[in-house]
Amino acid sequence: MSHTPSIDVLIAGAGPVGLSAAAELRRRGVRCRLVDRLPARLLYAKAVGIQPRTLEIWDRMGLARAVLEAAVPMRGQLIYVNGREQARIELELPPEVPYGFAALPQYETERLLEEYVRGLGTPIERSTELLSFTQDADGVTARLMNASGGAEEVRARYLIGCDGAHSAVRKGLGLSFEGGAFAEEYMLADVEADWDFPPGYGVRSMHVTDDGATDDLLVCIPLPGAGRYRMSMLVPPELSSQATDQAADQGSEQTGGVAHGLRGGRVPELSHIQAVADRMAPSSTTLSNMRWSSVFRISHRIVDRYADGRVFVAGDAAHIHPPTGAQGMNTGIQDACNLAWKLALVISGEAGPALLVSYDAERRPVGEEVVGRTVRHATHGIQADPDDPRTIMLREAQLLVGYRDGPLADSPYGPTDAPQPGDRAPDCAGLTVPIAVYPLRLLDILRGRTGHVLVLYTAEAADLAEAADAAGVLRMTGSSPDTSDGPDLDTGLQTIAVLAREAAPTDPGALAVPGYRDAAGEFARLYRPEGPTGFLVRPDGYLGARFPLADTKAALSSYRAALSAPA
Repeated sequence: MSHTPSIDVLIAGAGPVGLSAAAELRRRGVRCRLVDRLPARLLYAKAVGIQPRTLEIWDRMGLARAVLEAAVPMRGQLIYVNGREQARIELELPPEVPYGFAALPQYETERLLEEYVRGLGTPIERSTELLSFTQDADGVTARLMNASGGAEEVRARYLIGCDGAHSAVRKGLGLSFEGGAFAEEYMLADVEADWDFPPGYGVRSMHVTDDGATDDLLVCIPLPGAGRYRMSMLVPPELSSQATDQAADQGSEQTGGVAHGLRGGRVPELSHIQAVADRMAPSSTTLSNMRWSSVFRISHRIVDRYADGRVFVAGDAAHIHPPTGAQGMNTGIQDACNLAWKLALVISGEAGPALLVSYDAERRPVGEEVVGRTVRHATHGIQADPDDPRTIMLREAQLLVGYRDGPLADSPYGPTDAPQPGDRAPDCAGLTVPIAVYPLRLLDILRGRTGHVLVLYTAEAADLAEAADAAGVLRMTGSSPDTSDGPDLDTGLQTIAVLAREAAPTDPGALAVPGYRDAAGEFARLYRPEGPTGFLVRPDGYLGARFPLADTKAALSSYRAALSAPA
């Protein structure tokens, strides 16, 4: 067959991470195929926690409303030790954070993402398994097998492995997957409880021995539905699959397996779950309406690199760890978001292939930190974390993930404790325009945009003309001036102005770019500009550059050079 790629990106695995990669690529016009070996979504509430940062990503995609209508809020956690309440953790965030914590069964998350991706013209090709692949300088050749056993050879420019802890893509690349497995086995179940705990609160009940060891455990996470929880607990001996799992985990990654996730064998019955609730529930309860149950084990592993040539791994294919703090799926979704906008720029020719090197450089340190932190929290409890409660909460919400040390972070400017290149671009409220009778948030303004956004902040409208001219001429899409058709509204640089609260009244039609007033002073409070300042917001919602407005041309040239660097 021809060596010319027939598609841009082949994505193996249609869980939340693969669907997120497809969504971010397709809304940027990238041709994708999304394959999954399973015939249908698994109706297990595996990953249930939705972090505030993930909701920000979905807001920019235009998906947040559907999630908010389907999910339930996570307000906090009640912690009991030996039957007595020891702590009540409130999941509270600063008022400028637009979303709180939420819970949604993984199959519902997948359904919403699948509908979104299908609406962009890319259905999931189910019962289709990636068998093998090879890559060369121009693309990747993959062998697929469909439900009827028929084989197909596909030529793509890139391959992304979102195929989970037992990833065929990771194994095909020969990546190491260092780590280990926890000795404990757990039961999972989706049940209803008739207790009267406040809605939106998880329950963690432990039995601790005199020497400080936890020998019994019950963890309950609220789900949509009256009295409905996903419960996890230690497995009784009669349901253990320990022997077979230990053999798998001791084998090499290429020839053995990874003891992580739902296990085969005997399925727990409601009586098994009720027996633990009778021992461990802080309040007497009768469980009912069990929708599903399983035994599972937990490993902690991370690959030695997230990419090899034209092939990438993301999500559980790259990192697995304890479910403490609901970090896994959300970290994988951020992997997909980080990779997708870079692939889109490279595929369109607007950035050099070296941009893709930044995926591993930015995301692998995040994966290492998450694996290490969740192992510590699973072993010693989140209450043993030495950081202050505010920092812990922001980190659990994934709002502190950043890339200041990454290859795309420009030089800092202004206060070091203000948002700098590589940091998340904070949302802020109170932005106004004369036509709207209600204030907007920055997320409202960014929603639906797929490219970089340049925000020009000033108290003097006259400062905008020169900066806007530099932004209009120096597009992200090439080295030569081109203003005949204006900025490319799909992938190029889009520019907006934020006028300081104290700025003199200005005719919006006279501004060089669309303008918003910082009427509440929230933008100035959160971004802390020092005089007229420019902020370049990356497609994934992180700052790419921060600079004096007078240096707009030089700053954009520097950033564009980083994107277009040769391989």
